[in-house]
Amino acid sequence: MLIGVPAEITAGETRVAITPETAKKLKGQGHTVRIQSGAGVAASVPDAAYTAVGAEISDAAGAYAADIVLKVRCPLDSEIAHTRPGSVVVGMLNPFDAAGLQRLAAAQLTAFALEAAPRTSRAQSMDVLSSQANIAGYKAVMLAAEQYQRFFPMLMTAAGTVKAARVVILGVGVAGLQAIATARRLGAVIEASDVRPSVKEQVESLGAKFIDVAYETDEEREAAVGVGGYARPMPASWLERQKAEVAKRVAQADIVITTALIPGRAAPVLVTEDMVRSMKPGSVIVDLAAPQGGNCPLTEPGQTVIKHGVTLVGQTNVPALVAADASALYARNLLDFLKLIISKEGALTIDMEDDIVAACLMTQGGEVKRKS
Repeated sequence: MLIGVPAEITAGETRVAITPETAKKLKGQGHTVRIQSGAGVAASVPDAAYTAVGAEISDAAGAYAADIVLKVRCPLDSEIAHTRPGSVVVGMLNPFDAAGLQRLAAAQLTAFALEAAPRTSRAQSMDVLSSQANIAGYKAVMLAAEQYQRFFPMLMTAAGTVKAARVVILGVGVAGLQAIATARRLGAVIEASDVRPSVKEQVESLGAKFIDVAYETDEEREAAVGVGGYARPMPASWLERQKAEVAKRVAQADIVITTALIPGRAAPVLVTEDMVRSMKPGSVIVDLAAPQGGNCPLTEPGQTVIKHGVTLVGQTNVPALVAADASALYARNLLDFLKLIISKEGALTIDMEDDIVAACLMTQGGEVKRKS
């Protein structure tokens, strides 16, 4: 089977959907791998690294002429024009973008969005959201350290003692947990908040303090449990109590990292403008929810700005800032997914009885299979 990997053309996207490691494994399985020239350069992978493992280097048209096209981001209209009807596209295609899925369907493409994979043990190796969120959580702390004009750890010097930075992390999924671990390594004092009570032990095991907000009704407890590993919108009564607790911690914080996202919805507001006003001059907020509007209304997606003396970092593609490792993890996710849709004989096999395949299938035969 011919597997093509074009270069990403979305602004700011530096990742690539295949690495020499995964290209070698696909070649070993008997597939032909064709990669657009320069596709991996921004991720520190030159063309020579691909040819060394037997991959072909071509132009964009050659990469899109494949039976299966591996992508990082959903193809733009100019990219769809290069594809051939009936081919397969696999990548992070945004299952909630109805217009984008319709374009893929109109081009007669069979499209799989890996973000839609179920949160099950069997699907862990294909969980692109987790692999990329892990990168984002780490890099968020690095971005904060770059903007923060003081040390992270406590230092005792002949010139006096420097206090450790106080870090508050809001949203303790994969990104939040990695942010806690990274900030802890740098010597910060950390507090974290999340709507799910189950993460308290994880937070404390990493050396942070959990900001506990009691649940007073059954409705609050049920919402806190979430669905499929994702948080659900919480009742207004609980949110008000959480806001009050978080506001106290934010006012004392040097750095706030927000990570709260709900699939298919605008990001919830966790840090209000009044909270930003209460922060010390020179404090930093890194808003990982910027792609969906931000957890702070003052965040400007794609920009780093200063509001009320506080620096707000609104990077919209944080994993792309760690392109080499982000690509390596993502490429392994793709490799494991391909095992589900390519038989041992090398033929395309779409088994709708497989829960992962069925969940990820977005378009087929000119129809949108996922109702976003």
